[in-house]
Amino acid sequence: MDNPTPYIDVDKGFAIAFFLLLCFFLGVVIVRCANFIMDPYKDMPASMWEEECAM
Repeated sequence: MDNPTPYIDVDKGFAIAFFLLLCFFLGVVIVRCANFIMDPYKDMPASMWEEECAM
């Protein structure tokens, strides 16, 4: 047994991967919310503007 395999903690690996995935999704949500706050009317269709102006 000159070459023992290193101890791998599978639960810790899953926890770290899950944490990194959550951080990724949190970052995506923060960026989307910031874009929405900066320009809230960007994704609104033009037909809604025409309906509101006609009233």
